[in-house]
Amino acid sequence: MQHIVGETCIPLDPKRIIVLGGDDTLGNLLALGMKPVAASSGWDAVESFPKHLQNQLEGVEYVGSTTQPSLEKILLLQPDLILSNHHMEAFNDQLSQIAPTVVVDSDHDPWKQQLLTLSKILDKEDIANRLIDNYQQRSDELKQALGDDRTNLVVSVATATQRFGIWAYGSKGPVGNVLDDVGVQRPPSQVGDFDYTERISLESLDAIDGDVLLLVSWRNESDNNAISEMQKSPLWQQLEVVRNDQVYTVSMDHWDTDHSIFGINALLDDLFEYLAN
Repeated sequence: MQHIVGETCIPLDPKRIIVLGGDDTLGNLLALGMKPVAASSGWDAVESFPKHLQNQLEGVEYVGSTTQPSLEKILLLQPDLILSNHHMEAFNDQLSQIAPTVVVDSDHDPWKQQLLTLSKILDKEDIANRLIDNYQQRSDELKQALGDDRTNLVVSVATATQRFGIWAYGSKGPVGNVLDDVGVQRPPSQVGDFDYTERISLESLDAIDGDVLLLVSWRNESDNNAISEMQKSPLWQQLEVVRNDQVYTVSMDHWDTDHSIFGINALLDDLFEYLAN
């Protein structure tokens, strides 16, 4: 199998897969009908998987965060295939000594391509194509539910964290891809060939205004505190979307960290709830 850091000979029917470095790959693996023996998840030391995947992960061992995997745990689990990503490249030589390791690019490839690439590795392309067809059908249903009004509906997606301050989601990433498929509009500051725009000042807070604001919440208290601080500002209260009571809180689990087909469908669920309803 050719992948982004080389070539790896992989087993035809792997039974003990470990997923490292991406909730996208973890979710897509489950969607393709395969359950790993272990996985990493998240960017910090909080031992948890995305909420919308947890009911499918009973018995799956947690082996650390994206930045701090436990090589000792991985070795003891005796995997026959490791699915990694480019965040884990520093560990690639060590991982390859434990089991065949394939590096999947879960940041730069569009979400559909990620699913198709994984399905090719595992010989599950027919399932992947059905999953994408189902997504397209749901996306078309949402477009129909919104009607022609969607072409004038401005949907903003933003958040705040301690590290990056106030930031918004651009057109390039999975969030932008789905909103584009649905046919809604974005604020001018969120249109362009970029995933995110960071460090928006309070004085420029109108950059996240719109008809609807989807505000991404986090698992950790410090980043949610950053959102609370933003909301205390008088400039927040002046936003048209706030005055119209059209701010809806959505979870980081599928709006930010998991863009597997499960995460994408959970994102669509939110759009049905907050836009169509």
